[in-house]
Amino acid sequence: METERINKVGVDEEKKDVGVGGRRRVSCTGLFIRFMALTLSLAAAIILGVDKQTKIVPITLVSTLPPLYVPVTAKFHDLSAFTYFVVANGIACSYGAVSLILALANRGSNKRGLTNLIAIFDIIMVAVLASANGAAAAVGYLGHEGNDHVHWNKVCNVFGRFCNLVMASVGFSLLGSLFFIFLVMLAVVKSH
Repeated sequence: METERINKVGVDEEKKDVGVGGRRRVSCTGLFIRFMALTLSLAAAIILGVDKQTKIVPITLVSTLPPLYVPVTAKFHDLSAFTYFVVANGIACSYGAVSLILALANRGSNKRGLTNLIAIFDIIMVAVLASANGAAAAVGYLGHEGNDHVHWNKVCNVFGRFCNLVMASVGFSLLGSLFFIFLVMLAVVKSH
């Protein structure tokens, strides 16, 4: 009888140790993942937000006349998909900062309502970033390849640096959205 009581006490103590260590590990992991999501979405917004390239492009008005050389500038706000991308990543970054502060404040307590609210907004950020990434990637692909059916010429052969920075920005944003997905998965694991 005494050994059974000792065994039960030992098992209970082991469960407590694993649970506390597991929660702390999950909490630190969650904070790190949230910080990475914030950082990557900030990097994506800044890279595309400051991306600008000016080139002198020959424009032929009449085939018998020589071309006119006109300076043309590529900026993110020339295309609404890129504007949406920068704004969406800015929102995701701002939310990441606020949720990081709330997660740090909520770290010691067990407020399920706040945790659930943060998880819901994490899901919303995944959806917003996925739509922004899709829009920017689609426009970037058109800029890189063009479209023969509607006679849209590719422009990345002219604005190469601009297009490369767009691709880098979309890559950072995709990684940021992946970290937000990890946060959603972590919330599901915590809830069980």
